[in-house]
Amino acid sequence: MMKIAWITDTAAQLDEAFIQQHDVYVLPLSVVFPDGEYRESIDLTQEQFYEKLRVAKVSPKTSQPAIGEMVSLYEKLQSEGYDIAIALHLSSGLSGTFESAQAAAKMTDFNVYPIDSKIGSFPMIKMIETGTELLSEGKEVEEVVATINEMATKSHLSFIPSSLNQLHKSGRVSGTQAFLSNVLNIKLVITFEEGKPVMKEKVRSNKRAKNHVVSALRTGMAAGTVSDVAVNHCNNAADAKIWKNELLKEFPELKVQVVPLSVCVGVHAGEGTTGLSWVAY
Repeated sequence: MMKIAWITDTAAQLDEAFIQQHDVYVLPLSVVFPDGEYRESIDLTQEQFYEKLRVAKVSPKTSQPAIGEMVSLYEKLQSEGYDIAIALHLSSGLSGTFESAQAAAKMTDFNVYPIDSKIGSFPMIKMIETGTELLSEGKEVEEVVATINEMATKSHLSFIPSSLNQLHKSGRVSGTQAFLSNVLNIKLVITFEEGKPVMKEKVRSNKRAKNHVVSALRTGMAAGTVSDVAVNHCNNAADAKIWKNELLKEFPELKVQVVPLSVCVGVHAGEGTTGLSWVAY
C-alpha cells in the first residue's frame, strides 16, 4: 500500500485532531503588519490577530507560503518514505499558493498532486475527508483527485461582513461606500464564484442578508445532497452559534458546525463577519 500525505494551508482552518487523524501537513498563510510578518496559527492566534487589527493604522497584507518552504516539505516527506502527496490549497482566485505548489512539484522528483480548491474554509475540510475515505476504500489516487476537483465545482461559501470598515481599509470599497453602509445599515453578501469572491447582494439589515444566504442553501439542498453545513465567522463565535441554532430549527437533519475563517479573510472582510459554507453532492 502506498504511503500518501495530505498537504493544505491554513485557509482550511483544520483542528489539531483532524490534522493528526488524517496525516495532514499544513503550510501557514501569513499576515504582514508594519511591524513584521506573522504566520497564521504559528506566530499569532486568531485572538491576537484581531487585537492587532483593531489598532492597526495601516491595513495588513496577506502572504502565501514561500515556494522554498514547499520544496523543503516535499523533500522531507519523500525522505520519510511517503510515495505521494495530495496538496489541496486555497482558491487560486485569492492566492498564488496553488500555482506555487505546482511549480514546487516540478522542482523535486517527489510525486505531488496539487489541487485548486476554488474556495476556502469548510469545503476544503470536506474534500480532505472525502479523499481519505476514498483512499481507504482502495480508490486510485487519480480517481480521488478527480473527485475532489469535482467537489470544488459544487462547493459554496457566502459571507456577510459586519461592516465595510475593513473592506475600506484594505482598499476594496470607498470611504463613501463604507460611511453610507454604516449609516443606512446596508449589508453585503459576498459569494465565491469560479474561485473568486463576488458581491451578490446589497440589502438593508443583517436579517435580510442571512435570509439571502439561507435561500442559496435551500436551493443547493433542492439540487443535490447537502448533509453538512458550516457557519463561518471572523472572531464572532457568538453570532455564529445563534445562526447554527436557527439552521437546526429549520433543517434538523443537517449536521451544522461552527468553523472560523482564516485571518487572511479577516484582513479584508473584518472582525464580526459571518457566513455559511457547504458542498452539494
